Amino acid sequence: MKEVKIETTLEIYTDINELSSDIQVLMNAAIEARDTAYAPYSKFNVGAAILLDNNEVVIGNNQENACFPSGLCAERTAIYYAGAKYPKAKMLKMAITASSQNQITDKPIPPCGACRQAIAEYEIKQNQPIEIYFMGVKGKVVKSHSLTNLLPLLFESSVL
Repeated sequence: MKEVKIETTLEIYTDINELSSDIQVLMNAAIEARDTAYAPYSKFNVGAAILLDNNEVVIGNNQENACFPSGLCAERTAIYYAGAKYPKAKMLKMAITASSQNQITDKPIPPCGACRQAIAEYEIKQNQPIEIYFMGVKGKVVKSHSLTNLLPLLFESSVL
C-alpha cells in the first residue's frame, strides 16, 4: 500500500472589492444573473458568468422545475450556452455567486459535483485551465486557478 497526499492551492480575497476591476465586472454579471434565477423550490439562487477569449461574457443562472431533477445549475447553464453559441471560443474565467432566500449566505459557495465535472470537460477540451471565482452574497471570494484544484481526480474521456 502506498499513501498519496493530494494538495490544492486557492486564493482567498476579503471581499469583491479586493478583486481586480475585470473580475469585479465579471462577478457583478454573475450577481445580476443570480438575482434573476428561477429557484421557487430550493429558494437558493445561483448566478454564473464566463469570460471567453473573444471578450464575450456569457451568463447563466439556476433554473428549477417541479419535476426533479429536471432543473439545471447556473454553471452548467452558462457553460453549455457558451459551448453552443461560441463553440470555438475558450473559457478563460468564471465567476459564481449564490444566495439563499432563507438565510444570509456569507461563505463562498463552490460549484456542485456535477458542475465541477462539466467545467472539467471544457478545461480538457480546450487544453487550458479556467480560473474560477466563487462567493456567497457577501464576504470572502475564493479563486481557483483551475478546476483541478476543486476536483483533483478527474473522470475524463481518455478512460472511455
